[in-house]
Amino acid sequence: MPAPERSARFLSWEYEVNLMPKRMALICFLSLVMLMSILGNLLVMVAVCKDRQLRKIKTNYFIVSLAFADLLVSVLVMPFGAIELVHQHWIYGETFCLVRTSLDVLLTTASILHLCCIALDRYYAICCQPLVYRNKMTPMRVALMIGGCWVIPTFISFLPIMQGWNSIGIDHVVGTLSVCIEQRRYSQGNNSTSCVFMVNKPYALTCSVVAFYIPLVLMVLAYQRIYVTARAHALQISMLQRAGGAGTSGTAAGTGSGGSRNHRMRTETKAAKTLCIIMGCFCLCWAPFFVTNVVDPFIDYTVPDKLWSACLWLGYINSMLNPILYAFLNKSFRRAFLIILCCGRKRYRRPSILVPGAPCTATQINGSTHWKQWYPYASLTLQTVVS
Repeated sequence: MPAPERSARFLSWEYEVNLMPKRMALICFLSLVMLMSILGNLLVMVAVCKDRQLRKIKTNYFIVSLAFADLLVSVLVMPFGAIELVHQHWIYGETFCLVRTSLDVLLTTASILHLCCIALDRYYAICCQPLVYRNKMTPMRVALMIGGCWVIPTFISFLPIMQGWNSIGIDHVVGTLSVCIEQRRYSQGNNSTSCVFMVNKPYALTCSVVAFYIPLVLMVLAYQRIYVTARAHALQISMLQRAGGAGTSGTAAGTGSGGSRNHRMRTETKAAKTLCIIMGCFCLCWAPFFVTNVVDPFIDYTVPDKLWSACLWLGYINSMLNPILYAFLNKSFRRAFLIILCCGRKRYRRPSILVPGAPCTATQINGSTHWKQWYPYASLTLQTVVS
């Protein structure tokens, strides 16, 4: 073997050795994200299937469909992206690259649209009267909304990507990139390619608006209105409680009023934090990717590959966080999880809420009667926002 070739191989081997610690850390991190996402979303789906009370709540059907979308992201999208990221090349061919990219756009968009539907469902539950909510969120309408979450993304994923509409007008950029990939493949002496998703300006704008910006605006408006309405409900309930205790002694009434006010303030603070965490995680995970996705075509595709990968995986992490934000923070789901993980121990089973002969009291709010037994289902107060 000639000396220059031996020297080149030695330098390549030394480079690989130096990269090994970083590569192992990356593999561990990506594996942890995929494992937690798979287990968390599976647990949510199993919990709703096994718990009869959870199946009675319409919002949970959105949560199950969301968990299924995130599970598919974890199984069908993340592993191939992780392999490409670790090895720095694509080994599955151009056709499967298009399929994998289409699945990526389809499933991540479906996940985001489910988050929007959950926000709208909570808006109708909290900001409308119970009868209005039951009339609007019928089983048929819930099924249509869930179906829309799966059908709409196909119009910005498989249809345009398989037809090549996303690359119309940027053939020169794709051609230049292909030449660079061919040169790198020849220099490395392997048959690998690179799965790079190039989009033109119309596709980037359309895809980003449908998949992120419209759901973002709807979620912000819905959760802002939810907090304002729930806070007003909590204030009215507090006033009714103080009015009911007006016949007691002055000291006792003052003490009860102060305790009620402190409890309401703590509940409002916790609700505000919960809603901020939900919106903050969603924006933190997906905003960098969709901002980059819109900006890149307008700056001649000069966004670095590492920045693209970081933004994309930050969005994937949202599939890991969704079970935590929408299920693990809910008391009913936590109880169902404990029953599953602890093999159905009786001490974690909840007593029946609608037991025969249970007292059923009513509270007048905004001129309508809200029965207290409906509170766990209609989500009428701040307490249900934070639980």
